[in-house]
Amino acid sequence: MGKIGRNHPCPCGSGKKYKHCCLPAERVGAAPQSAASQMKVSLLTTIEKLQGRAALKKASFHELGVFLFYSDAAGDAWMLEATESDAVQIAQAGEALEVPIDENPETIEINFSHTFALKNRELVLTAYSDKSEITLTHAPSQQIHAAIRRLHKRYPQEMLAQMHVTEGELSDA
Repeated sequence: MGKIGRNHPCPCGSGKKYKHCCLPAERVGAAPQSAASQMKVSLLTTIEKLQGRAALKKASFHELGVFLFYSDAAGDAWMLEATESDAVQIAQAGEALEVPIDENPETIEINFSHTFALKNRELVLTAYSDKSEITLTHAPSQQIHAAIRRLHKRYPQEMLAQMHVTEGELSDA
């Protein structure tokens, strides 16, 4: 294998520059983390931060790759996955909820409870269990809409074909 430049993408697949990812660990002799392991750490860290914001009943919004996170003034927080339009609640009324994340060395699996869609400028969730729908009126729909538009520009068309939010829904929101 050729020499990896400090400013080249890290070979672990994290998407970060080598100097900000595995290079520091290699310099101290530690084994680099896998991309899946790094993503789990990032996901769990972001989830904990949002749960903390929800406990304080502070509204916030955060993006991490295809994951969107938000908390509202009522103390509710949700994690949304944009490519499959999946959602799971991570805090309710200021109380942190257990997030169903399973991992193996190759993948991270999140057991989502709902799908989501933007309809009439509101976030609508459909439960996997009984297909019931709820509208989250306090959701930051405009920020979610803008984040999905950015994803449409950032990711290949074949990945976007999997998304449940169509271009028509994006232009209406």
